[in-house]
Amino acid sequence: MEYVLKTESLCKDYGRAHILKSVSLDIPKGSIYGLVGRNGAGKTTLMRIITGLAQPTSGRYVLSGIGSDSRKIGTVRRRMGSLIESPAVYKNMSAYDNLKIQFINLGMTSFDGIDELLSLVELDTTGKKKAGKFSLGMRQRLGIAIALCGNPDILVLDEPINGLDPQGIIQMREILLKINREKHTTILISSHILDELSRLATHYAFLERGQILKQISSEELMKNVRKASRLTVSSTALLCPALDIEGIEYKIVDDKVIDIFTDMSVSSLAALASSKGVEIEHMTENNESLEGYFMNLIGLKEDIT
Repeated sequence: MEYVLKTESLCKDYGRAHILKSVSLDIPKGSIYGLVGRNGAGKTTLMRIITGLAQPTSGRYVLSGIGSDSRKIGTVRRRMGSLIESPAVYKNMSAYDNLKIQFINLGMTSFDGIDELLSLVELDTTGKKKAGKFSLGMRQRLGIAIALCGNPDILVLDEPINGLDPQGIIQMREILLKINREKHTTILISSHILDELSRLATHYAFLERGQILKQISSEELMKNVRKASRLTVSSTALLCPALDIEGIEYKIVDDKVIDIFTDMSVSSLAALASSKGVEIEHMTENNESLEGYFMNLIGLKEDIT
């Protein structure tokens, strides 16, 4: 498998605080790689290092075959686009002029690709409207268009859907999928909205307290998520003691809804519920989400430490 970016035992310390602890990632070419972690886990620090905005305390990374300790890394990094924290745009300029400035900064003498980029991020109808008048979603999409100038091999996005309304989130999702599919651009993306991330990512890395807990493909993830049956019952309070006695793993959703993670037949569950005077009103499949899988990983890590 070809990797566009590899990190090798990256560490980052700020004084006595260890932000990253020997982080090693392998990001396949053409993937949408989701970086999952709580606030303070080190996601933004990692992205700042690989984009050259910060230096690691130790370790290195390899971008398109060139190590970060090579003199050529600056040249290769020009093949990387990024949107870290908030988009850097000229608010008194139009979307077109913002891209024109970036083309000039990159030494590009032809502006033929600007209209295509504006169309790609759905800003082709903004005309001379100044970026300062744009909505948050429009500014985010402009930031992505700026990052795409020069046709980068990899796009690094830190929380690009944070703060967007539902329509803006859907629009951003479709644009990122289109960028990946049509331009064959590898995307490294972090997001707190894990349900939305699960609709995008082909691969994941789970980061907690500066350490990688696990790297996994979306196909492997689907094989590893816990299967669950969601029951709507007359009383979870009456049912739970019986589940505890039988050693059945469960999670209470509310007074009448419960998720059962132990593999049991419908007839066995119905018999157990009936023995406690509990009626099963409804039953559906409710497999574990990306968020549930991550929280389970965190729980395992905290049990060990």
